[in-house]
Amino acid sequence: MIDHLLSATTLRRPRLLIRAARIGSESYARDRHLHRLLGEREVASRAAPLGELLEREAPMDAARRTGAAAYSAARHVALLSAIIAETRIARQAREDARAR
Repeated sequence: MIDHLLSATTLRRPRLLIRAARIGSESYARDRHLHRLLGEREVASRAAPLGELLEREAPMDAARRTGAAAYSAARHVALLSAIIAETRIARQAREDARAR
């Protein structure tokens, strides 16, 4: 199994994109944002959506790099904000599990 937490922490993106995503991650609300980013499936059943967020972000970054007309910087920032916030949640869960 791929360690999604490690994958998320090793992403390399432009500084401005990451700065905007960090600001966006401060107001992240899992129930509201995951539904918008990942679609119709039930959000409550997603124990760890980090893998799916990473899968959706990779082609978006490729579109950014190639200058594709369909690229949306706002959507990319929203995905990166969710990845940052979910990484924090996953880290906290790991720390809580180790503390037990």
